Amino acid sequence: MQTMEEIYQQYAKVVYRYLLSLTRDADLAEELTQETFYQAIRSIDRFDGSCKLSTWLCAIAKRVLFSWRRKHPVQEELAEDAGLMSSAEAEVLQQQGRMELLRQIHELPEPGREVMYLRIFGGLSFAEIGQVLGKSENWTRVTYYRVKEKLRKEVSE
Repeated sequence: MQTMEEIYQQYAKVVYRYLLSLTRDADLAEELTQETFYQAIRSIDRFDGSCKLSTWLCAIAKRVLFSWRRKHPVQEELAEDAGLMSSAEAEVLQQQGRMELLRQIHELPEPGREVMYLRIFGGLSFAEIGQVLGKSENWTRVTYYRVKEKLRKEVSE
């Protein structure tokens, strides 16, 4: 078995990119990556080898993120209260197409949604996505292509 330092060196980037794809916040992803490895150290004796180490670490990362979100609920400010209505309206108008695409991705069923998030926002390669999800690189490529074609059809309609 590898030492935790070797495991960290090998998998920290994969975990960070996974969390970045879910949070879209580099600082938060870094913080949660550190917490993920802390939790992994605490529970390394429970790793039974039934899955890849990267899959186990990403599962821990997802639990760490959910725990963080429970402790830090999103509190949205109304644009009127912040005095940003005109700039907020302008931004919405500029990004309407982008927001529509993000909405469509969000409404996708799993695993397509997660593949799209990891590829687009996480910048992971197909091989890395396959490793995170416990699937083959080919499965990841096919899933990404099918979801992309589905989105393309919905946009053109």
